[in-house]
Amino acid sequence: MSGPGTAPRRVALIGGGVRSGKSAFALSLARSLGERRAFIATAEPFDDEMRARIDAHVLERGGAFLTVEEPIALPERIASLSGVDVVVVDCLTLWLSNLLLRDETEGRALGPIEERIEALAAAVESAAPHVVLVSNEVGMGVVPESRLGRAFRDLAGRAHQRLGRSASELYVAVMGAILRLRPGPVALVGGGEDAR
Repeated sequence: MSGPGTAPRRVALIGGGVRSGKSAFALSLARSLGERRAFIATAEPFDDEMRARIDAHVLERGGAFLTVEEPIALPERIASLSGVDVVVVDCLTLWLSNLLLRDETEGRALGPIEERIEALAAAVESAAPHVVLVSNEVGMGVVPESRLGRAFRDLAGRAHQRLGRSASELYVAVMGAILRLRPGPVALVGGGEDAR
């Protein structure tokens, strides 16, 4: 938390489409918020292509970030981090997908996932370091064909709304440009980074 002579703690939520520039912006923002940085990766390497993607991203960040892999227990992982100035979570929609697929195979209702979203919001709100959350905007396309796809879209929308209330800063990435929505006024604040 912030103390005398320190900048207020920031919570940023960055949304946008795939390859829109949001992750590059998140890393840039995190670099500006402190020297001791953690990166929580929610992706799971289910195949060779995904393993290669994950390895490439770890190399890209280099030693600038401590990389922590956490596909499920995201609220607990954020709460347990110490000794860092800023934590980047990339990405929320992969985390939701991981939870949804586990619940689907166990035949449970969606209520427990919504409880996990609330737990994440609480962890973000009480975390000591700055928090930068990255997520994919999935609700702007056609209605998904499958029940699972519709459940995922709905959960992502609810998570964005809930975490948006926890965020002091909201950004949207569109075609490589970054728009700041909160705090206002709406403004172009980034663009031209190598969109990853």
